[in-house]
Amino acid sequence: MVNDTLRRALADARLRDVDVATQLGVDPKTVQRWIAGRIPHARHRWGLADMVGRHENDLWPQFDAPSFGGTARETVAVYPHRGSVPPSVWRSLFSGAHEHIDVLVYSGLFLVEDVDLMRLIAARARDGVTVRLAFGDPDSPYVRTRGAEEGIDDALGAKVRSALVLSRPLLDAPKVEIRRHATVLYNSLYRADDEMLVNAHVYGVGASNAPVLHLRSTGAESMTATYLESFEKVWATAQPLS
Repeated sequence: MVNDTLRRALADARLRDVDVATQLGVDPKTVQRWIAGRIPHARHRWGLADMVGRHENDLWPQFDAPSFGGTARETVAVYPHRGSVPPSVWRSLFSGAHEHIDVLVYSGLFLVEDVDLMRLIAARARDGVTVRLAFGDPDSPYVRTRGAEEGIDDALGAKVRSALVLSRPLLDAPKVEIRRHATVLYNSLYRADDEMLVNAHVYGVGASNAPVLHLRSTGAESMTATYLESFEKVWATAQPLS
């Protein structure tokens, strides 16, 4: 029986059989067999799920199982550091937004420097998606403290200022708002509707080298809902970009 979910996921991620085969070290015919319904070995299932930004259980529901608090079902993927998140996951996250895109960071410079992602976010805003971007106030004591913790001192404030400049053109799109916050961040958040990437902040380690959780909300009691509540509290205290 054809695995239509896998086929559509690969198409949405713009991945061809040969692309998958190359990344996973298998023959393209093997990938075709997976699409036709054959179940891959566990390591290949995990690799495929990461590549398309989906949970393994979405692609192969037969492996779904109850779990304490539903946390396993909510967790799409776990990455050891931000650089290991495939570009297709970022693209899929924001392109899949129909109502909300929210970003909470200190600088998020890697995001605003990605021209394709910025164009994608602007396009979603023009299609009616509400976009809220919250950057750190570069003059706040929390940005200075975080810079010192990461060992880059005033460079973090400079990164924030650059990010604010690079993000400003987004304000030309409708339904985009940018604010500056002066709060302690324990995580950077990247949300699109019911999905979210949570980039942990670890003392002495830059965010780019810290773990990332890919979550998909399972309801009002989910981890995603908790992080979103945190975003709303920060957003409420943040000041609009003048």
